[in-house]
Order: sequence, then C-alpha cells, then structure tokens
Amino acid sequence: MNRNNPLISSALSSQKEMVNRDNFVELYKKCPLPDQERLENLPLFLKRQELSRVLFIQELYKRIIDVHGIIIEFGVRWGANLALFEGFRGIHEPFNYNRKIVGFDTFEGFPTTHAKDGTADFVQPGAYSVTPRYEEYLEAVMNCHEQESPIPHIRKFELRKGDATVEIKKYLQENPETIIALAYFDFDLYEPTKVCLEAISGHLSKGAVLGFDELNHHGFPGETAAFKEVFGLNRFKINRLPCCPLQSFVVFE
Repeated sequence: MNRNNPLISSALSSQKEMVNRDNFVELYKKCPLPDQERLENLPLFLKRQELSRVLFIQELYKRIIDVHGIIIEFGVRWGANLALFEGFRGIHEPFNYNRKIVGFDTFEGFPTTHAKDGTADFVQPGAYSVTPRYEEYLEAVMNCHEQESPIPHIRKFELRKGDATVEIKKYLQENPETIIALAYFDFDLYEPTKVCLEAISGHLSKGAVLGFDELNHHGFPGETAAFKEVFGLNRFKINRLPCCPLQSFVVFE
C-alpha cells in the first residue's frame, strides 16, 4: 500500500520528481481522448513504477499456472492487484474456472496497529482508508472484467469486507476444500499478517507462492516480524525481480 502514500513518496522522491508527478496528474485530468477510447489507451498514463508492479504480478501468476488452488489478496485497498489477477487468469488459463480470486480488506484503513509496526507517521489507525462504499464500486469493476473473460456466467471472484483476521477463518470454515496457490500480503502490519499467515499455512501445497509488498521495509517492520515468527527466514529463498525494489515472494518447495 505504501506506494500511494504521499509521506513516503515525498521522503523518497526529489522535488523535481514530485513536480513532474503533479504535472502528470494534471495531464491525466485534461485528457482529450474520446471517452470510448480512454480504456484502450491507459498505457499513456502508466508510469514506470506502476508498470514494474504489473510485471511483478505477472511473474507471480506465471509461477502458479501448474499449481492447483485459489488466489487470495490480503489488503486490497483500491483493487489494482485484484484486477491484474483477474486479467492474467483470462490470459494464461482462460478456462480455469476453479481459480477463484478472493480479496480481504476492511475498506476502512488500518483498524489498529501494534508496537512491532514501528513509529512512522503513516502507521496509524485509519491510514489507507478508501472512499465510502468503495467496495461496491470495486465489485462493479471486477464484474466488468469478468464479463470480458471466458466463462463469464461463473462468478470467479469474491470480496470479503471486514477484519481479515476474523474473515479468513470464516472463509476457510465455509470452504474447507480450499487449497491456496497464491497469497499476496499487502497489510503492511504485524498482527493481521501473522494471524493470516498462520490461518492459511495448512492450505498451502508445494509450489504455492506467498507474495509480500513490504518485507525488509524500514517503514513497515511488522510484516517482516510476522513472517519471521510464522515461517522463519532460513527456510526460504526470498525472491525479487530487478524491476521492483520492495516486492518479494517465496515459493513453497
């Protein structure tokens, strides 16, 4: 989530970069393209950083094509990753209606924080909230994506609003057959990351992938603390791509 935080952006970016991004936003607002052509030309506004994320999510997806199970994202916020997972499913395995995509989020920002989450200004209750009833808008967007993919009459995604430490346990109780091929963690925080890692650990098979947004991130130490306590660092190679300085993943082998 931190990629959208203005406090972090200002700390890591030069003044020239910040001005350029403000100018870019203004250009986006003034886009003269006809409405019916804007979606086809979204790459006009896809900055290098966002393109790197697309490539990263693509890499995660390619690694699970021959692994059975669903995809879960912990920490959805605006839903960009969910839309990418939906798109890559339609590209790489268009008829795999069994590859459900499930997103967990409060859609109200951080509910609480823990001492292990550090003291950064952006680590506080309510951070990373979204606009009111945003989950309804995201559901409509995901429905549109699904209608553009094969087998659109079978619903293959689900949004679970609420405290994920509670909702993941409910979901697994309601769906005891669940095998998880890919789980992506973007909570940023210690407690929900640890609880959800523990909850899904028995549902991961060999070849399953865990993706992380903030491992080894100074501003969000809680994510690393949670991973160390649940799985330990010496059991896995923590992989990354050259294009992404923050995102990482491990493969269960």
